[in-house]
Order: sequence, then C-alpha cells, then structure tokens
Amino acid sequence: MKFKDQLQFMFRNMKKNRLRVFMTILATTMACAFLIVLASVGFGIQKSITDEMKSQQMITEVQIHGKEVDGNHEFLTNQNVEELKDTENVTAVVTRNSIDLPVLVSIEDRTADIWPIYITNMEEELKANLSLDEGHVPKNEKEVVVGYHFAKALLTEKEREEFEQNLESSEGPVIEEPQGYQGVLIGKDITIKLVKDVEGKEVEKSYTFTIAGIGKEPARDWVQDQGIFIDDQLRDEMLSFTRDEKNAEKLPYSEVLVYASHLENVEQVSNDLKEKGYMVYSITEELEGVNLFFNIFKAGLIFVGTVAVIIASIGIFNTMTMAVTERTQEIGIMKAIGAQPGVIRRIFLMESAYIGVIGAFIGVVISYGISYAANFAIPIILESASGGDTADVDFVFSYIPLSLVVIAAIISIGVAIISGLRPAMKATNVNVLSALRREL
Repeated sequence: MKFKDQLQFMFRNMKKNRLRVFMTILATTMACAFLIVLASVGFGIQKSITDEMKSQQMITEVQIHGKEVDGNHEFLTNQNVEELKDTENVTAVVTRNSIDLPVLVSIEDRTADIWPIYITNMEEELKANLSLDEGHVPKNEKEVVVGYHFAKALLTEKEREEFEQNLESSEGPVIEEPQGYQGVLIGKDITIKLVKDVEGKEVEKSYTFTIAGIGKEPARDWVQDQGIFIDDQLRDEMLSFTRDEKNAEKLPYSEVLVYASHLENVEQVSNDLKEKGYMVYSITEELEGVNLFFNIFKAGLIFVGTVAVIIASIGIFNTMTMAVTERTQEIGIMKAIGAQPGVIRRIFLMESAYIGVIGAFIGVVISYGISYAANFAIPIILESASGGDTADVDFVFSYIPLSLVVIAAIISIGVAIISGLRPAMKATNVNVLSALRREL
C-alpha cells in the first residue's frame, strides 16, 4: 500500500467518528495551550528582569573595583590602566575621579549644588559610546558635558526660597518643582567653585567652562542626571586642590570601567581580568544567577504543563483503542490481502500523530492570543486596582519564544504518538480468521 493510500485510508476512517476525534483534538489543544501559557509566564518574568538589568547598565561594561595583591586590596592607578587596555577584546578603559568637596555651579544669576562631578578621559568616553542628547563631546579642557537634568537644578535665589517655603507649608505628597533654567545650554559658560576648609578657614578655587554637550536622558524616569563631566587634562590640578596631594598622578581612581568589543566577549574579558587579580563585576555575572534560577523555574512550569498533556493523552489512547476495536474486520481484510503489520501499525500511529499535530498547532495559535491579551489587559487591571498610570508599568507578563513553541509541540506530538503506540500494536496482532467472522 502506497503512502498516499495510507493517508486516504486514515482520513476516511477518522471521518467516521468526527465528534470523537474533534473532542480528542480539543483536549490536546487545551493541554498544549496550557503548557505554553503557563511556561510563558516564566519566560516573560525572566525577560522583564533581564531587560531591566540591561537598561540600567551598558551590556558591554565591566566595572573594576580594585586589584588583589598578596591578599590585600589595592586601588587602581595609571599602571593598572595600561594593563587593562592591553587585555584582549577591550575597546575602552574609562577612568573617573569624583570631586568630594562642596561644589557650587553658577550660570548667569542661577546657582546649584551639583553632584557628582567627574574628571574623566573624554577620548575613552567617546570610545565607550558616550551618549549625548545634543551637542558634542568636549574637544579641549575648557569644555564639559552636563547631565540631562542639569538645567532643572539651576535656580535663582527667589525660586529656591519659594520652593523651600512650599516644602514647609505643603501637606500633600506632590509639590510642584521649579522649572529651572529654560534657555539653551549649549555654548553657555558656567563657573564651578570648589570650597574646602583649611584650618577653620574656607578656601575657594573657581574654574570657568563652556558646555559642549548634554547627556542622554536616563532610561528610568526616577533617575535625575545632574552631573558634570570634566576632561582629565585638569585632573592633577583639581585633585591637588581637593585632596591636598602634590603628586596627584599617584592618586587612585574613583571609578574604572572597562568596555568589551561585543556582548559575547564580556565573559572572556571578565575572566581574563580575574586571572590578573582584578575585582570585577559585569552584567553577565548577575545574569548567570538570574538565568539559573529562571531555568529551574521554567523547567518546573513546563513539567506541570506536561502533566496536562499526559492527562489529555488518555483521551487519545481511548480514541485509538476504540478505533482498533471498531475496525477489527477491516484490519482482518487488510491482513488477508497481504498488508504488512508495519503498514497497519503505521496507519494507526499516523492517526494519533495527526491528532497531536493538529492539537499542537491550534494550541500554539490560542496561546499566542492568550499571551497578547494578558499583556494588554493586566496593566489595565493594575491601573484600575492601584489608581496609577499604566505608562509606568513596563513589564512583560507573558512571553512566548520560538524555543517554547518547539518544546511544547515536541511534547504534545510525542505524547500523542506514544499514546497511540499500544493500540497500533494491538491492531497488528488481530487474528485474521476471528476478524473476518466478526459482524459489523
């Protein structure tokens, strides 16, 4: 019997009991959809958390927190920086020093107490893809980059007094903040005044800079970026004043960031630096722990969903068993005219596989619909329950990757075939004489 004839024979027999076959496919569909939707919650939570982590830190960034030498922790200096630059697949090494003294920044009639102020290597910042909202990277030591919210911090004395009065008199949780500087910042001159205490007396030192660029808006609304980036050509001079250190070149860096060429190289760069004794942290370190937890969590969800598929397989087993019983005479005729046992077994296995394939396909389609509906409806429900704004809800509740579809389809089809295996074996063992004597 040709394969085409086997298919025609299979479909003809299935049409005889359409309702029973339909109910069996429906059970398989529901089980497959339940498996996918249940597991998609784990995938969705994992995706949301990992995306959140990646948005808070550049994914190619490796933070260096010092170096261990003979069991002792040491801060990083210029010699260490050169060693970091020589590491394979490192494209940039950003070194920053923060100003620890009180800093007063003024522009025209507006002032602000600004923190942090970083002295950094602008060339390396550029290699590390320093993102600007407008303007350009400083080209000389007299140009600086300011944070996205820098203008908001600049207030006149009148605005500052009114805001402080509102804080004291207000009884509500929401207080309208001053707008700050509303003009164009690019090209404006600002004065940075450093103040330190020397034997009970305040000593001041002022620097004048031109704003060359404004940093990109932070990914999170609650982050207020009001800092200033100054080129490290003034590092020795400014640190000598702020830290009373004549030889500022030997001062350690406040922050050292290494940037790998690609995300795939972050782990290799981290491991190489660890071997050299550096204390490192990268997003891959945290993602490993998160992924391990969620892999176990997702495996548990898939296991629970598989139980539903196994329960649905009982229906497939019953359907195929009844099909064999009802077609005993047909099986006897097929064997009498010379049909091989393998052909008979294949026909029944094809029927159970067909039920699994159709059920899995419809289940996948339904699960995508449920996933979309959940991601659309849950933020609205949360908004109604909390009285908040759904714009602040940036969370994926259900996510269905291709790998989950493949896993669910393999489980559903595989269980369906296994369920039909026993009835198919029974069909091949039908006695020809007994089958031919059986009345329809």
